[in-house]
Order: sequence, then C-alpha cells, then structure tokens
Amino acid sequence: MSAPAPAVPGPAPFGQRLQAARRRCGPLVAGIDPHASLLEEWGLPDDPTGLWAFSRTALAAVRGQVAAIKPQSAFFERHGSAGVAVLEELLAAAREAGVLTILDVKRGDIGSTMGAYAAAHLLPGAPLEADAITVSPYLGVGSLDPALQLARDHGKGLFVLALTSNPGAEHYQHARLSAPAATDHPAAADDPSAHSVARDVARHAEEHGGGTKSSWGSIGLVVGATVGDAYRRLGLDVAAPHAPLLAPGFGAQGAGPRELTEVFGESAGHVLVALSRGLLSAGPDQEALQERLRQLRSQYR
Repeated sequence: MSAPAPAVPGPAPFGQRLQAARRRCGPLVAGIDPHASLLEEWGLPDDPTGLWAFSRTALAAVRGQVAAIKPQSAFFERHGSAGVAVLEELLAAAREAGVLTILDVKRGDIGSTMGAYAAAHLLPGAPLEADAITVSPYLGVGSLDPALQLARDHGKGLFVLALTSNPGAEHYQHARLSAPAATDHPAAADDPSAHSVARDVARHAEEHGGGTKSSWGSIGLVVGATVGDAYRRLGLDVAAPHAPLLAPGFGAQGAGPRELTEVFGESAGHVLVALSRGLLSAGPDQEALQERLRQLRSQYR
C-alpha cells in the first residue's frame, strides 16, 4: 500500500504575510479606485473596458512596491456584472502576481447573510476571493462571527471599521456605552464605542494566534488619518496596541506624512497608508506612475 500523500500546508496567516509585505515594501497600500474623474484624466472610457485598462495598468505599476492593493468594490459594481467581472480579474491577477489584496466592501450583517458575504470574499476559490476585506461592526461585533471563522480557517484577514471621518460618525463611534458590552468585559461600561470595537478586535486577533508586539494579527482596524486626536484620546491605542491599522484619508483627502505620528503616535509602525487619487492622478504612463510611487515611498517610511 502506498504511503498517503503529505498534507499540503495552508497559507501563513494574513497578519504575518501583511507584516512581511510592509517590512519589504513599506506602508503604502494602493487604492485601485476607478473614479469616473480618474478614468477621464487617464483618457479612458467610463465603462468596463476603461476599468480593465485602469486596473491592469495600476497593478503593473505598483507590483512589488506596495504592501497591498485595496480595490473599492463600489467603483466596479456601478458597471454591473461586467464591472464585477473586471474586479474578479484584478483580484486573480494580483493573486497570481503575489500582491496582497484588501477588498474594500465594508460588509456588515447578521447570521446567514454575513456568512454569505464572507464566503463570497474569503473562501478559497470564490470568484471574488481576496486576502482580506473591510467589515462594519456596528450591528455588533458578534455579527462578524461568520467572517471571523472563515478568516481563521483559511488564513484570511479582516479590517474592522473603528474610526471614520464621515459627517456624523462621531455621534456613534465616540458615544460611550451605557451598559456592559456583550463580551462581559469588566471595563466595557462607559467606554467609547470605538474603544469597545478595538478591544474586541484585539481579543479576536489573539484567538487567531497573533496580535502581539512581534507578530501582527489578522484582524485589524480601519482608522481614518483625518480623525485628529481621536485614535489616542478614545484609547484605541491602548485597547488594541498591536493591531494593523488601515488608514484611508492620506493624499487627496488631506492627510500627509505628518499625520502618521500626529494621529497614530507610537502606533505609526502599524499603519498602512492607503492612497488612491494621490497616487493614480499621476496618469496612465508607467514611468510617471512609478516616479510618483517613488516620491510617496520616500515620504512615508
């Protein structure tokens, strides 16, 4: 009887792969967001053929130079099934090129619906498979359990919305809890909502086998670079001191290199600087894109 075939090891946890990519390439994450205005600047039609040329050109320019790419699903979805097909191709091309993908979908729901969202993006072999996705915890962090389970089972990652700069966000994210959270954490009462989210993220990261000073966990936070002092004032740096931080708001939205330390303090080494228009407004020429990328890499270290 022949010996059984050796087990094929699964991928390393997302947090470890992301930490290695940041060490190798720096903190930049390229947001591949085909805004209609960017397509026009590039001389491309605002249709699926334009999306395809835009996304492939951008991927070729940033490959090996950024920690990950972050396509915003909405800019592909607005073109219907043909646009989603371009997103599928982009995710597959990035995977083949060894580029980590963080798909910005901000999913948040309960029960089987959340399970379906998670399967669509985190299950190996799914058409829209990514290395990590963004999710919303404001139906309760427990609502994310199906996504957390799939991430744990398949070496994937999640970035959980914590602090954003959209109008009115502070009314919910800064609000203090009036009763103990579902986790029964003794310090939950009177904590800011975003602090509670960060604490739960840190707990889940530890359960996934990461989230330490030397080893990133696979569950991180989304914290806008334009939230001022809120990240530290609300104690997220204490609640989840080792979480990877996906930080939109750099570049066209107003934040710059100074915000790395002013907003994030000692957590700056865990920040992923998400740039879309600030990078891609250089235009479709590969040399121009790569020169812009070199400039940005020198600014954000």
